[in-house]
Amino acid sequence: MRTGEDGVVRCAWSGSDPEYQRYHDEEWGTVQRDPLRLFEKLNLEAFQSGLSWITILKRREGFRRAFHGFDPERVAAMDAGDVERLMGDTGIIRNRRKIEATIANARAYLELDVPLDELMWSFAPEPRSRAPRGFGEVPASTPESTALSAELRRRGFRFVGPTTMYALMQSAGMVDDHVEGCFRAVA
Repeated sequence: MRTGEDGVVRCAWSGSDPEYQRYHDEEWGTVQRDPLRLFEKLNLEAFQSGLSWITILKRREGFRRAFHGFDPERVAAMDAGDVERLMGDTGIIRNRRKIEATIANARAYLELDVPLDELMWSFAPEPRSRAPRGFGEVPASTPESTALSAELRRRGFRFVGPTTMYALMQSAGMVDDHVEGCFRAVA
């Protein structure tokens, strides 16, 4: 737990950065069902792999600009020239494999036979009956995130491993891992 300068008790990971605290307070663990916002989250979580979330959060607007607001049709139309251009874009993480994965993910999104939100939420576990007592009770992955990962991979998505998908589940409110004592924690 961490008590902010504003006197609010939050999960310790929210730190003291105002943007990180806002993300914790307003987004993380909040139910998200908009397929386009889930597509954005999926790709931002992929870029986060191996990095801290604050690194991605501080570049989120750069990612939105670079990837056309995560409009799947516009991203799917990107080509090798766009990849090269993005490799020089200091507003994002310049990782060729992740940039190419985002384009591939847009193409996979457009091939879906079910809306992305319905697909993802079909893997959401039953809600917790109580908040975790600490982050030691929060898993890195679960059977549900492993199954979601496998299904997305089967459908052509990339950088969607079980740990990344569990982080997405947390972010999109499919699971609520605000710890006991946090003002956002379940009763």
